[in-house]
Amino acid sequence: MKSERGILFILSGPSGVGKGTICKALRAQKLNIQYSVSATTRNPREGETNGVEYFFKTKDEFLKMIEQNELLEWAEYVGNYYGTPIEYVNQTLDEGRDVLLEIEVQGALQVKKSFPEGVFIFLTPPSLDELRSRIVGRGTETEDLINNRMSVAKEEIEMMKHYDYSVVNDEVESACDRIKSIITAEHCKVSHVQPKYEKMFRS
Repeated sequence: MKSERGILFILSGPSGVGKGTICKALRAQKLNIQYSVSATTRNPREGETNGVEYFFKTKDEFLKMIEQNELLEWAEYVGNYYGTPIEYVNQTLDEGRDVLLEIEVQGALQVKKSFPEGVFIFLTPPSLDELRSRIVGRGTETEDLINNRMSVAKEEIEMMKHYDYSVVNDEVESACDRIKSIITAEHCKVSHVQPKYEKMFRS
């Protein structure tokens, strides 16, 4: 049984930067890390399944979760709510397993206040033109919504200064390799390793 608590990794960045694509690629590599499923009030996109990509909730259901303090963080983004169920995250970390949260920037900054020991990774696009192209490529947003997302994205990129690492999503495999390197490095930090040896000395 592992004696040390797992590490909470937070991956976020502007809408359209490819957070979901990166997490899907990391899942395919079967890393020793748990992927936390967020709750949201937005409609499922084609191919998304409730309880896999997200827990899809009605607005009333989501507001009830807020009232009952069942969320580690939550945010309203472009008319929809997003949040992270806290019970699953804490239970997984206590079992000594790492957790990866894929959340919006507003939510990540909330987590930073309550989980300052978390590792915060900001996923960036190669350029703003490329970001716009990816959002347009979804084929799910109107021109007004695309412009709104781009405006929000510029504000979010300015929040990068609050993160520990920045990873450019120029190519999925390369971005995944960088994130895996971050995970390895964090597990080698003295602040993570030392408590295990202190317990050995006391036993």
